[in-house]
Amino acid sequence: MMTESVSIPQSDVRRLLSAASPDAALLYIFIHSGNRPQDAGKDLNLNESRLSCAAATLRQLGLWPEERISHIAPGERPSYSEKDVLEAMDGDASFRSLYGEVQRLLGRTLNTEELKILLGFTRYLGLPAEVISVLVSYCRDRARQRGSSRNPSLRTIEKEAYAWAEQGIDSLEEAAAFILAQNVRNSRLSRLMKLLQIRGRSLTAAEEKYAQSWLDLGFDDELISMAYERTCLNTGGLNWAYMNKILQRWHEQGFHTAEEVRSGDQKPVPKGASGQLGAAELEAIQRVLREG
Repeated sequence: MMTESVSIPQSDVRRLLSAASPDAALLYIFIHSGNRPQDAGKDLNLNESRLSCAAATLRQLGLWPEERISHIAPGERPSYSEKDVLEAMDGDASFRSLYGEVQRLLGRTLNTEELKILLGFTRYLGLPAEVISVLVSYCRDRARQRGSSRNPSLRTIEKEAYAWAEQGIDSLEEAAAFILAQNVRNSRLSRLMKLLQIRGRSLTAAEEKYAQSWLDLGFDDELISMAYERTCLNTGGLNWAYMNKILQRWHEQGFHTAEEVRSGDQKPVPKGASGQLGAAELEAIQRVLREG
C-alpha cells in the first residue's frame, strides 16, 4: 500500500502533468511509495489494459524504474532475398495480411525491395503486425503534418521502425503512449514558436533542442514570453543562447512562472533536488485525477 507522503522530484511532477494521465500519475506514486509494479493492478484496482497503458506512459516519460529492452539484435542487419519474400507470401498468412494493409495505408503497390524491408520489421525487429500498421500510419500522418503531399517511402519508415525497436515499442499500448507523447510535444513546440514569433519555417535541430529543454523544465508561457522580451531588448532580436542563459538562471533560482519571477520570493532550488509537492502542483495532480 502507498505511504502517507511521497517525495517527488519537481522535474518528474512536470512530466506527469504534461502527460495528463491519471492512471500514470497514480502508478508512479504507487511505485515510488515502495510498492512493487506487479502489485499495482490489484492494489490500485486497475485492469490489465489500463495498467499496461499507464506503464507505457511512464516509460515514454522516462519514469519507469526498469530499463527499456531493445529489440535490435547485435551484429549486422540480415539481408533478405526474393526467395525469402516469396516464401513469406506463400506460407505466412499474417505477413500477407500485413502486406495488404501497408499497401492500403500507403495507397500503392509495394515492390520487392520494399517487401524485403517489411519482412525485416517482422523477422529481425520482431514488431507485431498491428504495431507495424500503427507505425506506417504514424509516419504517413507525420509526412502530412510536415507539408508533404506524398506518402513516405519504406526506407523512411524503416528508420522509424528501428527507433521504435530500440525503445522497446512492441505493443499497441507502447505505440499509443509514444504517439500521444509526440503529439503533446509537437503541440507544445508549436505554441512556443508562436510565442517567439517564428512563422513560415520549422525549427533547426539546434533551435529545437533549446526549445525542448525549456519545455522539459516546465516554464509557463508567460515566463517564456518574458525571457524573449528581455532577450530582444538586450540583443536586438531572438538570440537562443542568450535566452537560454536567462531561463537557466531562473530555473536555478526555482522560478518557473512569470509570477514567481516578479515576486522574487521563491528560494533557490539546487539542481536535481526533490521535495514535497508544492500546493499548486499538488492541486494540478488532484485535478487531473478527478477529471480522469
